[in-house]
Amino acid sequence: MATDRRTVDRRLQTRATSLFGVDYPIVQTGMGWVAGVSLVVGTAEAGGLGILASATLTLEETKAAVSRIKDATDRPFGINLRTDAADIVERVDHMIAAGVKVASFAQAPRPDMVKKLKDGGVVVMPTIGARRHAEKVAEWGVDAVLCQGAEGGGHTGTIPTSLLVPQVLDAVDLPVIAAGGFHDGRGLAAALAWGTDGIAMGTRFLLTAESRVPDEVQAIYLDTAVTGTVVSTAIDGAPQRVIRTSMVEQLESSRLARFPRAALNALRFRKLTGTPLTALVKEGLAMRRSQELSWSQVAMAANAPMLTRAALVEGRAEVGILPTGQCVGVVDDLPTCDELITRIVADAIGRLDALTV
Repeated sequence: MATDRRTVDRRLQTRATSLFGVDYPIVQTGMGWVAGVSLVVGTAEAGGLGILASATLTLEETKAAVSRIKDATDRPFGINLRTDAADIVERVDHMIAAGVKVASFAQAPRPDMVKKLKDGGVVVMPTIGARRHAEKVAEWGVDAVLCQGAEGGGHTGTIPTSLLVPQVLDAVDLPVIAAGGFHDGRGLAAALAWGTDGIAMGTRFLLTAESRVPDEVQAIYLDTAVTGTVVSTAIDGAPQRVIRTSMVEQLESSRLARFPRAALNALRFRKLTGTPLTALVKEGLAMRRSQELSWSQVAMAANAPMLTRAALVEGRAEVGILPTGQCVGVVDDLPTCDELITRIVADAIGRLDALTV
């Protein structure tokens, strides 16, 4: 467990490092099925902000994971939450009681949720993919935004990072964390030059020694080219960047979900995460209305978490989904979190030094 603060180049001390209480402006995103205890602890101990993925955990599993993290490190960390989780109130209460530093959201949290978290001393940071989304959550009082461009993995928007980030910086006076395509010190230096307060990385942390993704699946990621990803809506109705596998090609070509099988997998996911059946049905109806999905698409959306789990937890890549950022094509090793963050920081400082010569 680290106790001494590192001596950090002042150019890497941003509003985000002060807000999060970390050494470096580097965030490990809360990837479902991936961002577990070891990855969060490894990132935190290395001086970055680790975020636990709780959407794929029951409340009791989340509590146990938080306890293990706190036993392993005294550094700040965060938890990624689903705003529409049936037990979101209990999850928020637990975060506050446990003294978790940051609440990360893939969806915009409700204004009352933002207030409750902030009143409880928790930093609120939603992920946004458009300028108008940043403006909206800023009005609700969030503390920071994680701004993900189209190069990012999993659910992502259509605006490239290089266009989205400057728009968001012009729109809000908040710490902005840039995401989508970042994987090295050059990216961190570039993001700081844009005026952001740091970077967030998912795929780069997925490909580390502390990641719990099976070795054989990590090997697939390492073997994927920059052109080996696709943004598909066939998986769950929303644009999602994944590795182009035979499963994805099959979904893209058919666009039809096998409803009974998808429904059974949805029920398995419900059991794994403790989601009430009524909440699952309610979510499906809401998705059908808000996203104008067909019933087959709703079934596929319910099936999607199990397909992702099959690959990232069970190692069954042939029947699973492999979310990834486009940077997967330029990553070729599996360092520890400490090795990764150390070299990113050193490279960024070297790039910033070169700019001032």
